[in-house]
Amino acid sequence: MINRPIGVIDSGVGGLTVAIEIMRQLPHETIYYIGDTARCPYGPRPVEEVKQFTWEMTRYLLRYDIKMLVIACNTATAAVLDEIREALDIPVIGVIHPGARAAIKMSKHFRIGVLGTLGTIKSRAYEKALHSINKNVKIFPLACPKFVPLVESGEYHSAMAKKIVAETLLPLKDKQLDTLILGCTHYPLLEPIISSFMGENVAVISSGEETAREVSAILHYKELLNMEKSCLPNRFFTTGSKELFYKIASDWLQDPTIDVSTIRLDENELVF
Repeated sequence: MINRPIGVIDSGVGGLTVAIEIMRQLPHETIYYIGDTARCPYGPRPVEEVKQFTWEMTRYLLRYDIKMLVIACNTATAAVLDEIREALDIPVIGVIHPGARAAIKMSKHFRIGVLGTLGTIKSRAYEKALHSINKNVKIFPLACPKFVPLVESGEYHSAMAKKIVAETLLPLKDKQLDTLILGCTHYPLLEPIISSFMGENVAVISSGEETAREVSAILHYKELLNMEKSCLPNRFFTTGSKELFYKIASDWLQDPTIDVSTIRLDENELVF
């Protein structure tokens, strides 16, 4: 039971920013990760489609007897977290509430910006989460539809990335923010550029670290925390290009030995 893997799902490579924090904080745990890169981005998609895709990834990982599921995609978390949590008999967590808590802890003047996909911003999930903690927070949401394709293409270090980030974030420059939430797990790969543009007075928050803490706390409470090195290796699955996923994942995780497998799609559905 304790030696079973933790499942992590995302619309693409963005959830690796959560997976790496889980791996750092819980080095004895095994991660099974799915990045749905072929159908990424989720942000512009209808909610019902996001639910369908998220359930498909969930069912795929349940075949491996996972002990916990982390929905490391803000759009999917907003769309279907509660539904999946109610249906499964294992712990299921998302990334929105951990990110909101981290931002509230960091903010001094409670002027918080939220960057996200169209779906996440439209859902107002971060606004609800932040106001559930502190009703006096002033929130400035901004959809950034160009960010996910930029990361998925592997261009997150490029001059083009700097130009797109600057153009997108310009509306927030005069809002006197003290904290900025990266409300999509893809966005931390752009964090150096985002931080540089926003300036040193704006704390940039990613949900990865706080989500990993929540994973640790829940596993400990459920007596599922693995205290000894697992015999199971981490595994990574992608619905898109195995080569591109490996390139980005091995760069981000600083591990050239990662095991990447391809999951086949048939008429836009996962093949089990």
